[in-house]
Amino acid sequence: MTKIPIQSDPKGAPRPLPLAGVRVLDVSQVMAGPYCCMLLADLGADVIKIEPPGTGDQTRAAMGFKMKGSDSMGFLNMNRNKRSLTLNLKTEAGKKVFFELVKTADILVENYRPGVMKKLGIDYPSLQPINPGLVYASISGFGQTGPWADRPGFDLMAQAMSGVMSVTGYPDGPPVKAGVPVADIGCALFAIYGILSAYIGKTKTGEGQFIDASLFDSALAFSIWDTAQYWGTGVEPYKLGTANHMSAPYQAMKASDGYFVMGATNQKLWKLLCDKIARPELCDDARFKTNPLRLANRLELVTELEKTFVTRTSHEWVDDLLAAGIPAGPINTYPEAFDSDHGRHRKMRMEIDHPVEGTVPNIGFAVKLMGTPQQVRKHPPLLGEHTSEVLAELGISGDELKALEAGGAFAP
Repeated sequence: MTKIPIQSDPKGAPRPLPLAGVRVLDVSQVMAGPYCCMLLADLGADVIKIEPPGTGDQTRAAMGFKMKGSDSMGFLNMNRNKRSLTLNLKTEAGKKVFFELVKTADILVENYRPGVMKKLGIDYPSLQPINPGLVYASISGFGQTGPWADRPGFDLMAQAMSGVMSVTGYPDGPPVKAGVPVADIGCALFAIYGILSAYIGKTKTGEGQFIDASLFDSALAFSIWDTAQYWGTGVEPYKLGTANHMSAPYQAMKASDGYFVMGATNQKLWKLLCDKIARPELCDDARFKTNPLRLANRLELVTELEKTFVTRTSHEWVDDLLAAGIPAGPINTYPEAFDSDHGRHRKMRMEIDHPVEGTVPNIGFAVKLMGTPQQVRKHPPLLGEHTSEVLAELGISGDELKALEAGGAFAP
């Protein structure tokens, strides 16, 4: 198990992780909700993942390739540091256990379609009287209100309907989504922003609140440059490939062996670039004298620059441009990024001990806390692995436990 030692304060006492003592109920599946809750768990929260008996989180059986056990690599990468409790929330017995858990919780995260939690009788209005301090976050495709609220929400639909796909890809190409699930992951991060803000407020007032987070809103919130251009000029945003609406040259360029990326995003860097590639005439070219002119003549600009860039390899250009102070970089594959000296130094791949898989890789912590570094304290849980443990903490045993079992609380 990857263990990062907790830092000590000046007096030598160990400092607890920031969310130590905070209990989170993870009533979510697939990506946005589980990822959100994993990040809270990484910061020390006690995250109890409440899963349907028998099947568990849908992601356990996803991805189409087999591991040693029944859990997919996708599940293993989004659920570390959690405990798993199987509970049938469609039964009164299951809800009885759930209500007891809610009394002990600080935060609840769910990502079912709007209306499902209300139908089950476990929506925020139902739980708020039980625990007035509960911070309750609902993650959905399009939010809890509005004409699209009842639609099933997935990353692909959010990217399409938010406008993200309209500016992704090349002008003459078919629709393309972003290569990573920006709506899912973005929504998880925005949800955490809301959750932690509400939790800080709750520590001052004792009152929790409801948080409505959606993939659609989150994807749309990423459109800063595109909407700035649209609202400022009236020109509808459009596809630019790897280029940018604000600066030129700032995109992928073709070298002798493939492509690399570079950016001369201001006049100083533009003049430096012309000097570095021995093309001083480009600085004097009327089409390229200012950034607005370079943007207006981007295609001609790229054609001129690539006449020079194709004479050497991408790595030679990256090294030379960086040495001159001009931003540049290779276009890495994921294996190259993880295995790079920098990726290794930043510990962006870590190994986690697992009772079935042995050792499994996980993506490292994207943000480093220097005083209280995040820790891997628990492997991604097996389905229902901690059911007995959590029930014991709630004081449920003996005849009460038998009655709950008879009522189907833990059965599919």
